[in-house]
Amino acid sequence: MKVAFFDCFSGISGDMVLGALVDLGVEPGFLESELASLGLEGYKIRHDRAVRRGISGSKVKVEDTACRVERSYKDIVGLIEGSRLSSGAKTTGLKIFKNLAIAEGKIHGMDHGEVSFHEIGGTDSIIDIVGTAVSLEKLGIERVYSSKVHVGRGFVECRHGKLPAPAPATLELLEGIPVYSTGIEGELVTPTGAAILKSVSRGFGNMPEMKIGRVGYGAGDKDYNIPNLLRVVIGEASVSGYDADRVFLVETNIDDMNPEFFGHIFSLLEKEGCLDVFMTPVYMKKNRPATLLSVLAGPEKLDNILSVIFSETTSIGVRIREVERRKLSRQKISVMTEFGEIEVKVSRMDGEIKNIAPEYESCRKIALEKSVPLKDVCDAAKKADIPVK
Repeated sequence: MKVAFFDCFSGISGDMVLGALVDLGVEPGFLESELASLGLEGYKIRHDRAVRRGISGSKVKVEDTACRVERSYKDIVGLIEGSRLSSGAKTTGLKIFKNLAIAEGKIHGMDHGEVSFHEIGGTDSIIDIVGTAVSLEKLGIERVYSSKVHVGRGFVECRHGKLPAPAPATLELLEGIPVYSTGIEGELVTPTGAAILKSVSRGFGNMPEMKIGRVGYGAGDKDYNIPNLLRVVIGEASVSGYDADRVFLVETNIDDMNPEFFGHIFSLLEKEGCLDVFMTPVYMKKNRPATLLSVLAGPEKLDNILSVIFSETTSIGVRIREVERRKLSRQKISVMTEFGEIEVKVSRMDGEIKNIAPEYESCRKIALEKSVPLKDVCDAAKKADIPVK
């Protein structure tokens, strides 16, 4: 299986992604030919070499000679759906723009379908996003993974004036993605770059096991005290059919706490975003019965989880280790049933549905509203038609 690893040691932007993919062998001429079907005019894709702190990479710049047009989310959906691009490239491009629209809509307090893009609606951003979709398909990339994302600080200029970096839409898109900062002043991550990561990456953390084939570098505009480059590594990985990521397992033995407290602690840990929490009865030294509290958490939630444990339990120490997970790809969708819309979680392996799990709270709400048995609502959700991914 051909995989790509996005090494975001200097952040990520749309043009950096496209530059790295061109550096990996996608011809600018091929891109122009494919993107012509979008019907956009007055632009040219320029490709140059650029050196950042001694490392050479590709610099892709979309020169927009036409007047800048503000486009709505619906306008861009129409452009992509009406093009002659492959179905795969269309699907990826539409997914990226939908995530952008959802983030912008949340920031501005409106439905994502009504969002109008300012900077992101320009020809250059459309080319960066759709060009990325086309290039990933051209390179035969089947799965994308990413490192933790380096973000900057300070302020950025936009239509609304000065906004803190990362910009609000960027932070919204980075929700659930592990990030870090070394204090560099500047916008290391753009909304376009964050949307691409959110839409195409299956996991964040260390580089997956692979036999490295090629390495490409995409150059950013500015010069920092680190190389302003996005590094993309492509190679062959074993075919497992699973998604993979790395998380932390936090454990502590508790033998001197009122067991009634555990329910309260579970609620707090879930509120802080733990991936799972469970208890195991154990015996400690001198045969004292105790409870082993185990919590799974992503790296971005670790500090919050530790704060709950040390504040709410009698533990004075925990064990932490990083573990690798293998999991089915998951998608939360709404399905229509005889009782109304119900949320379900669909798990797939290599595109084949392996499990359909109705969301408990969604089913319970419907059961109470309709005065029908909860099990009937769950059964109806499992039997509903699931759209093709």
